[in-house]
Amino acid sequence: MTAFTAEIIGTFLLILMGCGVNANVVLEGTKGQNSGWIVITTGWALAVFVGVVVSTPYSGAHLNPAVTVGLAAAGEFPWQQAPSYILAQLLGALAGALGVWLMHKDHFNRTAEPGMQLGVFSTSPAIRNPALNLLGEGLGTFVLVFTVLYFSDATLGDSQTVIGLGSLGALPVALLVWGIGLSLGGTTGYAINPARDLGPRIIHYLVPIKGKGSSQWGYSWVPVVGPVAGATVAALLYLALS
Repeated sequence: MTAFTAEIIGTFLLILMGCGVNANVVLEGTKGQNSGWIVITTGWALAVFVGVVVSTPYSGAHLNPAVTVGLAAAGEFPWQQAPSYILAQLLGALAGALGVWLMHKDHFNRTAEPGMQLGVFSTSPAIRNPALNLLGEGLGTFVLVFTVLYFSDATLGDSQTVIGLGSLGALPVALLVWGIGLSLGGTTGYAINPARDLGPRIIHYLVPIKGKGSSQWGYSWVPVVGPVAGATVAALLYLALS
């Protein structure tokens, strides 16, 4: 398996299980309907665990363009490899979201509320305030990337470079994402990952769903720009403190 393939597969698993828990909680008629925020945050944490376990030996398990940018900005990952990683992450996110839609087609069509349908795929703010929503996404991603940068004992092959979420180990990074969701996720839904939001939002736009509403493209820049900005700030602070 190549690093490119590993990032596709790892991100596919992340989104399949992460958006899958969203579907199980919010869609009409599922076994987990209305099971709540704790189930969602736990499901996303375990989704990260699965994606990291599979992809770490081959790519370092970035699974997130913000992680790739943050590590590159901190000098811990080659900038020239960043575009291929980000492309792979987006492709994996598209595939994962498509899988969630296919599995839950009947439940999507039974769910009358368009906001619930969209909420399976992508994030939206509890209170729409672009400046504060941007801050929320930035702070959540700052915590993610800053912590990753301080777990520097893992390597890929003969490299001595910190290369991704895999440097934390699968269980610690799952707990990290779980903690971010519980503490900082309630205002925006904590995308903390541009591919995680953009890929599924594209699938929502493309697939047929009964009663589907807007994909809310006017908000879509927040879960892209916020995480990249937060990751960059984390990298700059890491460099200043090193």
